[in-house]
Amino acid sequence: MVGLISASIAPGFALLTFFYLKDRFDSEPLSMVLRAFIFGALLVFPIMFIQYGFSVEDVGQHPFIQSFFLTGMLEEFFKWFIFLYVIYEHVHFDNHYDGIVYGVAISLGFASLENLLYLLANGIEYALSRAVFPVSSHALFGAIMGYYMGRNKFYPVKSYRMITVALFIPTFLHGIYDFLLQTIQSNWIYVMIPFMVFLWVFAMRRVKRANDYTEKRQVLHFQKNKKTV
Repeated sequence: MVGLISASIAPGFALLTFFYLKDRFDSEPLSMVLRAFIFGALLVFPIMFIQYGFSVEDVGQHPFIQSFFLTGMLEEFFKWFIFLYVIYEHVHFDNHYDGIVYGVAISLGFASLENLLYLLANGIEYALSRAVFPVSSHALFGAIMGYYMGRNKFYPVKSYRMITVALFIPTFLHGIYDFLLQTIQSNWIYVMIPFMVFLWVFAMRRVKRANDYTEKRQVLHFQKNKKTV
């Protein structure tokens, strides 16, 4: 049991550490990151309840509806809602890259508990594939969501449409991910590996942009303070 629990949560903590250490400036308080992680984990229960209700009533069970709405939209909406109402206005969300850290923390809290429940039901032999695909994809969806939340909060000209983008891009990518898994019956790995590579490239470019923008803001802030001294 200890090995199964470790195999369930280790990928999430490893990925969270990776994104946390990518912050080139002020690291976020671990208490806040853990808080976001726990909120993400708690989302598993209402989402599973809703999905179970649709399944029992045999509503929305077409692969497209399941993938883009009952999984993609539902899961990403709850993560987005937690981010918006728990993290967005918090004092510790004080630079662009912080959004990525908190977005990843929320997503990996969800993914880690979901992964634990899956392995308890299906066995530890699925641990590696779960780490490479579902857990990693949740981390990347969270990074993308957090990037656009940070962009909305810290760009000089705010555009609140970026908050909407922070929901719909991860939802769209999540929907594609699940739709591919549901509709490709054989040799699925040959499609999923390129898609995961695309997700990593897409997310890591936003990681770099967020860090670059934070650096520019700090330089401008330093120059402004220097002039006023």
